[in-house]
Amino acid sequence: MNMANSSIKPPHMPDALPGFEDINRYWDTSHGFFSAKILPGQYYVSKNDELIATVLGSCISVCVTDRVAGISGMNHFMLPLYTEKHAESWGSTVISAETRYGNFAMEHMINDIINHGGVKSRLELKVIGGGRVMDKMTDVGLRNISFVYDYIANERLNLVKEDVGDRYPRKVIFHVKSGKVKVRKLKKVSNTTLVQRDTEYLQQLNSETVGGSVDLF
Repeated sequence: MNMANSSIKPPHMPDALPGFEDINRYWDTSHGFFSAKILPGQYYVSKNDELIATVLGSCISVCVTDRVAGISGMNHFMLPLYTEKHAESWGSTVISAETRYGNFAMEHMINDIINHGGVKSRLELKVIGGGRVMDKMTDVGLRNISFVYDYIANERLNLVKEDVGDRYPRKVIFHVKSGKVKVRKLKKVSNTTLVQRDTEYLQQLNSETVGGSVDLF
């Protein structure tokens, strides 16, 4: 994955797969690719040579790739399980309600990957996030991690890499075609910002790194 050439002139943006046209996509000058930015409760599936990016606190992202079919997807969820009682509080649409929760975020994304040519037995999964970003915050991150491990085991999916837990937010960049993931841990930010980030889904995290990037291959 070319992460160096920032002088490349942006080409024409490739079409998104049906159903993903509303995801925010932009030309990432630092990496030389178009990038789809997903927010909590969203996921994105693509066959294009592009990136998928997000920032995680206690949330989880699962990156899924079928190398043979050339298709990948990444989600971003905050809570492990969705039940009927959550529907009204989160909204009326599938994306605004169900996919904020791990069980639906995984099912919807994997089904879309399979519907566009992926094969379940070939899927490779990488799990990122679930940080305990506030000392006094209920450990939602740990519950998310436990959920996703159980889900992967129960569905007999292939987990190939993971970067979970710890105490820092993470910026995640996922390359669709190669399946490579780059994770950058971020400095802790103010309590107010983190509360907003993990309960109201506001996107105001400090972008300074704690250390170097971690590449998951």
